[in-house]
Amino acid sequence: MTKLWGGRFSKETNPLVEKFTQSIHYDYKIAAYDVVGSLTHVTILEKSNFLTAEEASKLRESLTEILGSISNGSFKADETCEDIHSDIQKRIEKKVGDLVLKLHTARSRNDQVVFATKCYCKYHILEVLQKNIERLIYSIGQLLELEENKNIIVPGFTHLQHAQPVYLKDYWMAYVSMLDRDSNRLKYISENMKITMGAGALAGTPILHGLYNEKADEYLNSLSSLSKALINIEPTSNSLDAVSDRDFVIEIISALSIIAMHLSRLSEDLIIWSTKEFDFIEIDDAFCTGSSLMPQKKNPDVLELIRGNTGRLYGNLISVLTMMKGLPLTYNRDMQLDKEPLFNSFEVISEELQVLEGLIKTLKFNRPQIEDHLKDESLYATDLAYYLVDKGVPFKTAHTIIGELVNYSISNKIRIQDMPEDVLKKKFCEKIVRKEFNKLFDPKVSVESKKSINRTAK
Repeated sequence: MTKLWGGRFSKETNPLVEKFTQSIHYDYKIAAYDVVGSLTHVTILEKSNFLTAEEASKLRESLTEILGSISNGSFKADETCEDIHSDIQKRIEKKVGDLVLKLHTARSRNDQVVFATKCYCKYHILEVLQKNIERLIYSIGQLLELEENKNIIVPGFTHLQHAQPVYLKDYWMAYVSMLDRDSNRLKYISENMKITMGAGALAGTPILHGLYNEKADEYLNSLSSLSKALINIEPTSNSLDAVSDRDFVIEIISALSIIAMHLSRLSEDLIIWSTKEFDFIEIDDAFCTGSSLMPQKKNPDVLELIRGNTGRLYGNLISVLTMMKGLPLTYNRDMQLDKEPLFNSFEVISEELQVLEGLIKTLKFNRPQIEDHLKDESLYATDLAYYLVDKGVPFKTAHTIIGELVNYSISNKIRIQDMPEDVLKKKFCEKIVRKEFNKLFDPKVSVESKKSINRTAK
């Protein structure tokens, strides 16, 4: 196939260079969006009198046929081509002959690749937002609404040590808050990402693109698998920036890395809660694996891989940031290396959200074991301090008194609730009334005592 750029050269490209510079093995993923860009470009060329109505119709027919093959899964990238843009050009040429040569009028791959990549990002952000994050949040809600899970109180932790009792729902709602921020972050990036045409290689084109502000989703909506793309094309405000900007890629991978971090934290909590030492939850057999040597093992491998994949996403972010840091304006071939990290980050997060949704639906909580942990008197130390505050003791003084009380309890191996009242009064604080004091060693009393707006209470 004749290359899109071959006229300047008198020699064939060295095969090593051909292989080294190829991107078809991964940029085939933007094929549909490249075709949509070409369909829009055909309309622009027709309205600018660079194509006759008959020529535009022939090109449109061949492009629509290619788009249909992508949609139904029959499209297979030709790995002998340099990139997906060359592959599609070759397919059109087979259908319309030399007419395809007019398609590249006022166009550059520099502009094409940005258009197609942004379209890919718009669509996949909507997929991650609408399909996966919302489903995971819904699954968490369904889990907490089960009758057997209502009103469960669990130990809250700081430094992985017993801290204060909290409702199970509030523990999970902390992760829902994270996911909600993730969703809003991606939504903002998508809304801020303008899809443009008309930059050419860098300096613009002889066509006034602003006159023909086409909606590419008119083409995409005809294909069920792409019907949510909603891509609105705008004229570029600065053509040099349009072809050299990869901020959107960095922002998206950064946002996906934050999602990965949140999912990793959730996975770590579930891993810890599933251990024999905690035994708060049971993960369904369908989401665990075994050991090739130890017959008794039931390993939370899914959660461990979610945790482990976080490093891959961080690496994707660092690779693109590093790739961009020294590039002069405008386009440089280095930018070809933004796509694999971008595609991989989308794919990893999408898979993680889906498998985590399935796992969460099957979780079982071990109430007896959780309630056993709630017998730890140290969980109520803060409530005891506030009891003294209500009696007129300054908080820092109350903090010291209760700290000494807990230490005395541990050192003498005696529960605070079992200490005689005279010991409580004489050794620690005369304002302690044991009957009142002992009522505070109740997880429900503890959680319902909170009055702040963001409290963990019913």
